[in-house]
Order: sequence, then C-alpha cells, then structure tokens
Amino acid sequence: MAANESPELVDLFTTYTAGPTSIGAHLTRTAAADTADAPLIVATGTDFALYPGGGKPPTVEGFRFSTQGFKELAGVSHLGPALATLVQLREKYAAPGWRADAERLLTQVRRSREANSAELWRDTIAVETYRGREQAIADMADYTFAVTDRFLSAALKDESRFNAAALRTEYLDKGSAEGHGTVNHMMIATFFLTGLDISRRIIHWFGEQEIDWSRAMVVIAGKQGRPTAGVTWNTSSVATMLLGASGYQLPLERLYMAPHAPTFTTPLDADLSKVAALEQPLRQIWSNTRATVELGDLMFPHLPRYAPGRLAVPDITDPSVTEISEMPVIHGPDDWRAMTTRLRMVLEDPRQLLSGSVTDFAVSQLVAADNDPAKVTVPGLDNVTYPTGL
Repeated sequence: MAANESPELVDLFTTYTAGPTSIGAHLTRTAAADTADAPLIVATGTDFALYPGGGKPPTVEGFRFSTQGFKELAGVSHLGPALATLVQLREKYAAPGWRADAERLLTQVRRSREANSAELWRDTIAVETYRGREQAIADMADYTFAVTDRFLSAALKDESRFNAAALRTEYLDKGSAEGHGTVNHMMIATFFLTGLDISRRIIHWFGEQEIDWSRAMVVIAGKQGRPTAGVTWNTSSVATMLLGASGYQLPLERLYMAPHAPTFTTPLDADLSKVAALEQPLRQIWSNTRATVELGDLMFPHLPRYAPGRLAVPDITDPSVTEISEMPVIHGPDDWRAMTTRLRMVLEDPRQLLSGSVTDFAVSQLVAADNDPAKVTVPGLDNVTYPTGL
C-alpha cells in the first residue's frame, strides 16, 4: 500500500473491479457459464477456430498460410509499391543503394516472367477459385513483368527518368490511353483474387458448421496485419469475411475486436491442445465485454441506446470530393475511381489492412453469387485485356 493511498477506499475499489474475487469477476464467470453452450468463433491473423460449446472440441480452418497462390499473386501485386519505394529511396532520401535494389528486383522480374504461364497457374499453383481464369492471370502477369522490366531498365540507364511523375504516367497508368489493362488495374485484380479465394473457402467452411448466428460469440483476437490495422469493424477484412460467411446474419453487437486477447499459432499435426486451452479465457473476454454492455440498458433504459452499424461510406462519384476518412463505396466492377482511391487509402490510413482494399467487395459479390466465383466479375481481370509478348 502506497503511503498516499487510503486502504479503506482502495479496498472499496478492489471489491468491485480488481482481482478474481471481485464482484465484476463474479459477473464475468456467471455470464461465461450462462453461454457455455453457445458457439464461440475466434479469428486470429491466420486462422478461424470454432468452439461449438458444451465441452465439444474446437475445429480450426486456416485462411492465410494455407492460401495457395497468395505469395505468387502478392509478388506480382507488390511490384507497384516496390517501384514507388525505389523512387522514394532515390528522390526523397538519395539512398545510394537504390540502384542495387532496382537491379535485384529486375533480375527477379525476369526470372518470374520466364516461369509465368497459364500452365503454371492451372497445374502447379492450381487454385480452384481461379479455375477458367488461368490464361487471363498469366497474361496480366506477363504484361506487368514486361512494363516493369521496361521501366526499370530505362531508369538504370538514365536515372533522371526515375521519378514520381514518370512512375505514374509511364508505369502505373500506362495503357489507359490505349484502352487496355494497366498496373493499377492489375493491383485491384490481384487483391480481389486473393480476397475472393479466401472468402470462398471460409464461406464454404462456415456453411458446413451449421452455426446459429443469433447466438454466436465472436472475438477477433490479436494482431491483424500491420500493428495499427484492422482494429475496427470497418477496417478488418476478417470481420468482413465473417459477416459474409453468416449471410450478414451475425449481429454486429456480438462481434468484438480484441487486439490484446491471447491467440494461438497455426496448429501443426492436427494438435489442437493449445487451441482448446484458450477456450475459457476467450469465452471470459467475450462474456465480460457483453456483461458490461448490458449494464447500460439496466442503468439508463430511458436514454438513447447505442446501436452498432456500419459507418456511412463516402461516395466519390463527385469529382469535387478530395478527402475521405472511410473507404469509398464501390458501385461496380468498373468503378475504377473508387477502387483506385482505395489503393491510396490502404497506404495512407494506418487503420487499414494493406491487402484489404477490395475484400468487402469480393465478399459481397460472392454472397450474391451463392459462393460461386465463376459468377463473379473480377475487376481488373474479367473486364480488361492485357497485351502480351511486349
């Protein structure tokens, strides 16, 4: 006890809110026991775990490390930011190592172009969600490799051409005047394809679980992407996938973001012991949050209640809109202004997941198409053509 503390008032404080014997802890344990048979869904940065309740063992479904083609598509989609990074190193920081990095990237681009083919995407990478689109993906990748090679080679010969203005006109937007696909289109397409594949598998998996979504307890635990990202409903692609998997039946007030909650690592060899050990602590986190929420109606029933809901998303069809604080609405697979603005936003807004620029759009299209990716239009792939053999 500190010299300037009152033992009587500190004891009063701890009676309600501190320690395992406090009244608040009693409420948490009681609430957790009351929902012991309700389904608990926990999402980490890599996996979903379903605790069915009633003492039944958990099941786990991975959505990141088990994603075939993720690294290959990411390698292609990252070429835009990679070149922008090199420009930044040269123009802003005058970093002497930019040329070595550019040469190293150019070598890998050429190796990748040699390896790229429709057969690679169909027979080796072999992602079920991409079936029927392998040639289009290969063409998109070939075009991206070609224009990247061209731009880097020119920059290494004459570095004065390696600047922000040239990056935009001669690389990111190159092809728009000719009416074919661009690197900007490619970035949208690759992010969309990744979100489409993960979402299709997760929607299918949750569909097999027969979950009563009205009773589901959901916790999104731990780090999601970069340290500042994915901690709200609107900025978490995991939350977006969960809502879609429920057919948008999951009440938002039953989904809690818990960045400091304990998490598990991706289980190996089907050993779920560490996952099972976290059930009670995670149930208590959800139950404690819920029990506190319910005190509001008990104490202040005649005052306006909090009603969770999605924030209004901005509409940027009006060209006079120059600033936004939330992701703009996408009006369709040809709404390039909205989708490209989202690419800018995921870079500038630290709340956003870098790969989540169009995941919500992919999920909503999948749900509308009864989880059939063949019925979904992939923006930047299905609605544009990429010249090959450059």
